[in-house]
Amino acid sequence: MENRRERQIIKTQVLVLGGGAGGVGAAIAAAREGAETIIVDRQGFLGGNMTIGLPLLAFLDAQGRQVTRGLPQEIVDRLIELDGSFGHRECPLHNSTTVIDPNLMKIVIFEKIKQYGVRPLLHCEIIDATVENGEIKSVVVKGKGKEIEIFADVIIDATGDGDVAYMAGADFEKGQYANGETQPPTLMFTVGGFNLEKFMDFLEEHPDELKHGSSMKIRPGYTAEFLRASENHVFVGLKNLVSKLRQEGKCPIDRDTIIYINLPKEGYIALNCIRILNFDGTKIEELSRGEIESSLQIIPLINMLKEHVPGFENVYLSSIAPFLGIRETRRIIGKQMIREEAAVNGIIPDDTIALGSYIIDIHSGSGDSTIIRSLAGPYGITYGATISKDVKRLMLSGRCISVDPVVFGSSRVMPTCMAVGEGVGIGAALAAKQGVLPDEVDVQLIRQKLREHGAIISMEEVVTN
Repeated sequence: MENRRERQIIKTQVLVLGGGAGGVGAAIAAAREGAETIIVDRQGFLGGNMTIGLPLLAFLDAQGRQVTRGLPQEIVDRLIELDGSFGHRECPLHNSTTVIDPNLMKIVIFEKIKQYGVRPLLHCEIIDATVENGEIKSVVVKGKGKEIEIFADVIIDATGDGDVAYMAGADFEKGQYANGETQPPTLMFTVGGFNLEKFMDFLEEHPDELKHGSSMKIRPGYTAEFLRASENHVFVGLKNLVSKLRQEGKCPIDRDTIIYINLPKEGYIALNCIRILNFDGTKIEELSRGEIESSLQIIPLINMLKEHVPGFENVYLSSIAPFLGIRETRRIIGKQMIREEAAVNGIIPDDTIALGSYIIDIHSGSGDSTIIRSLAGPYGITYGATISKDVKRLMLSGRCISVDPVVFGSSRVMPTCMAVGEGVGIGAALAAKQGVLPDEVDVQLIRQKLREHGAIISMEEVVTN
C-alpha cells in the first residue's frame, strides 16, 4: 500500500510564519531585499486582521504628525488608487484613522507578494518546530493530509500568538502583570443599509452618547460634528444607551460602548462590539467557544441596534469575519523589551526600527470597560525586541514582539506591526545573505535601508515630513 505520509522537505533563506500585518511586512521586506522568502498562513488569503473590517490606526501621532510610512504607506497608497481608502485623518481618540475596504486589502497584499517574489504556502497549520543546541532549524506545517518541513536560515514568528516560539521553547509572558488577564477577542461583522446622516442627527441631539468613562482619556473634539465631517471615521460611543439596555436585559454584548468603522462603501459599516470574557486564545477549546458564542451574539445585537438606534433601522448582515480577532495572547521575551516608561517618555533609541504612537488601549478581559491613555509622542521599537532571547535564528514580528503588557496596548495595532515587520524582514534577509545570526547584523544598515524605502524611524523624519 502506498505510503502517503511521506514528508516533503523545502529549504529557503527566510521563513515567515503567519500572514497578518507583521508577517506580510516581514515577508515583503525580506523578498524585496533579495532573500528567498516563504510565508505560511492557515487561511486561503493573507492580511489577517487587516481583512476583517478593522481600520488602520495611528499612522499619525497625537500631534497629527505622520510616524509610520514605508511599506504600510505603500499598501495604503495602492488602496487609495482602488477607492479602498480615504487615506489618513486625525482623530482625538485614535490619533488617526485610516478606514479601508477589507476585500480590496486581500487583493492588494496578493499583488505585493507577487510583485516582490514572496512564495506563499496557504491553508497550512504549523505543527512542530525543530531546535538543535538552542538554534531553530526548521518548522513543520501540514495541509491536505501532507506534511512539509521547511528549513530556513532565519525563521520569523508572526503568528500573533507566538506559536512557533512557544513550540521552540522560547520564554514568554501572557496577559497583564497584575492578574494574567488577556484582552478579549472580538468577532468582526459588517452590515449594510446604515443611514449615516440619520445617526449623526441622533448624536447631535444626544451629545452625551459621545461621553466616555473616566478610564478613557480622550482629547477634546470627538463630537458628532467631527464624525459627520468625514466618512473616514471610527465611532465609539452610545455608553448611556448601552447601559440602559443592559439594565433592561436587552443588551447581548459584554462591553459598555458600540464601535463601528465607517467603510469606504456607502451604507456599510464594520462592527467591533462583541467581547468574549475570561478567554485564552492559545487554547483550541477556548477558540471554539469564542467563535460560537461570538456568532450567536450577532443577530441579537443587530436587532438591538435596529430597534433602539436611529440610522440602524434598515441594517442587514452583510458579512462575518472568517475568524475571531484575537487582541492578546503570548508576548515572546526578546533580547530587549520595550517597557511602559520608555513609551510614555517617548524614548527613541538609536537601534529603533519602527515608531509606535498609538494610544495605550487596554480592553478589560473580565468586564465591560476599556482603559485609554494618550501618549505625548512616538516611541521607538528596537531591533533587539524582535529577536528571541532564548532561540537562535528566531525572530519575532507583529504583536508577539518583546514588550510589556502596557506597551502592548499601543504596539499591537496593524500599521505598527507592519512597520516593525519591515525592519525585521530586512534584518532577516541580511542575516541569511551574510551567513550570520540576526543579532549580528549591523542595525544601522537595517535603518539605512528602511529610510531608503521611506520608513520613519526617528524624530528627524517625523518633524521634516
